[in-house]
Amino acid sequence: MASIRKRGNSYQITVSNGYDVSGKKILETTTYTPDITMTPKQQQKALETFVFEFEQRVKNGKVLKGEKITLKEFIEQWMKEYALTQLEETTIDHYQHQLDTKIIPALGHIKLNNLKPLHLQSFYNNLLEDGVRSDGKSGGYSYSSIKKIHAILSSILSTAVQWQIIESNPCDRVSPPKQSSKEQNIKHFTLEQAETFLNALNIDYVTTYKAHTRIDDTGKKYKVPEYTESRSIPTQFKVFYNIAIFGGLRKGEILALTWDDIDFNNNKIQINKSTAYANGKVITKDPKNLTSNRTIKLPKSVIELIKQHKLEQMEYRLSLGDQWINGNYLFTQWNGKQMHPSTPYHTFKDIINKYNKTVNNDSEKLPEIPLHGLRHTSATLLIADNIDIRTVSARLGHAQTSTTMNIYAHALKETDEKAANSLEDRLIKKSTKLS
Repeated sequence: MASIRKRGNSYQITVSNGYDVSGKKILETTTYTPDITMTPKQQQKALETFVFEFEQRVKNGKVLKGEKITLKEFIEQWMKEYALTQLEETTIDHYQHQLDTKIIPALGHIKLNNLKPLHLQSFYNNLLEDGVRSDGKSGGYSYSSIKKIHAILSSILSTAVQWQIIESNPCDRVSPPKQSSKEQNIKHFTLEQAETFLNALNIDYVTTYKAHTRIDDTGKKYKVPEYTESRSIPTQFKVFYNIAIFGGLRKGEILALTWDDIDFNNNKIQINKSTAYANGKVITKDPKNLTSNRTIKLPKSVIELIKQHKLEQMEYRLSLGDQWINGNYLFTQWNGKQMHPSTPYHTFKDIINKYNKTVNNDSEKLPEIPLHGLRHTSATLLIADNIDIRTVSARLGHAQTSTTMNIYAHALKETDEKAANSLEDRLIKKSTKLS
C-alpha cells in the first residue's frame, strides 16, 4: 500500500519494495505535482492513477533512479563516471562551459524522469531571445550554438538511458530551432578578396603613437613626443595565413606544426596533431578524427616562404642564446615557446583593420571574417575551381564527404549553376547559331 504525503503544492508517494541484504526495508519514493488547470475532483483522480501506476512499476522492478535525481545531479555523476575517462580534455572543457552557463541554470533542478520534450523546446526557444547571452552581446544565440547544446544534452541523456536511469531520451523528440538563411552563409573571402589579403601581408603599415609619458631606469618621468613607425608583418604570420588558405588547415593543426612535419623536398606537410586551449592551459593532442591525420601538398611559393621563415627563426634563435626554449615549433613566442592559440586570431583581425584604413572605397575593403574563414575560403575556392568533393574533403581532413557537402552546400550550388550554364553555352546556344 502506498503512503501519500502532501508537501505544499505536490505529493510525496512512498511504496515499500521489500528488504535489502541487511534486513532494512527498501522504500521507493517519487513526487507528483497536480495540474492546476484541473478541477479538484480531476486532480484527485489523476493522483490516484499516478499512485497506482507507480506501485505497479515498483512491483515489476521498473522504478528508475531518474525519478529521484535531478538533471544537475546526474550530470555530476556522468562527468565523473564517463566524461573524465572517455572524452578529450578540450571536449570536457567545452561541455563544462555550456553546462555551467546554460544547461544547468535552466534545467538542472528538474528531476531526470520529469524532463520532457516541452522543457527542452522552451529552453531552445529561450536561447534565441535577445538579452539571454552571457557575453552581453545583443540578440540570442545562433542556430549552430543551440544545435551544439542540443547535442551535449542528447549525449548525456543517451547515457542515462544506457545506464537504465530513464526509459527514453527526451532529446529524440525535440528539434532545435531551424537555421535561418542568414546563418547558413559560411563567411569566407572571395577569390579577389583572398588575393587582396595575401598582398596585404606584404605591406608595411605605418602606426602613429600619440605623445605620452615614460619612466626611465632611475624612476624619473620624461615626455615622448608623437611619432610614427613603419612595421612589416612578421614572416611567421605570413606563413601561418598562407598555410590556412592554401592548405585549408584548422588553427590548432597549424599551431601544432613542427619542423619535422615539413617535407621541403616534396612540398608537403604532415598533419598529425592539434593544439588547443583548455582548462586554462595550452595542450597538444591527437587531431579531431582519424582522417585528420593526413599529408597534403602546398604550392612551391608557400614552401619557399616556409624556408625563409626557418632561416629567420634559426638566426633569431642564435641571437637569443640560452633564452631560447628548446622547442621545434614553426610558430612561436619570442623565446621559442609555442605560440598561444589566441595570437593568430588577434593578429588576423589587426591586419584586416590596418589594411582597411589604407583603402578609401568601402567596396574595396576586406570583410570581417573569422580566422576559421580562411579554411572556408580554401574549400570554397577549390570547389569553385571544379576540384572533386572527395579531394577537397581529404585535404580538409573530414571523416566523410557528406560533412564537406553539408558545410559547403553554397559553393556546390554555385558550381552546379555554372555547370548548367556551361552546357547551355556549349549545346543550346551553339546549335542556335548553327541553325
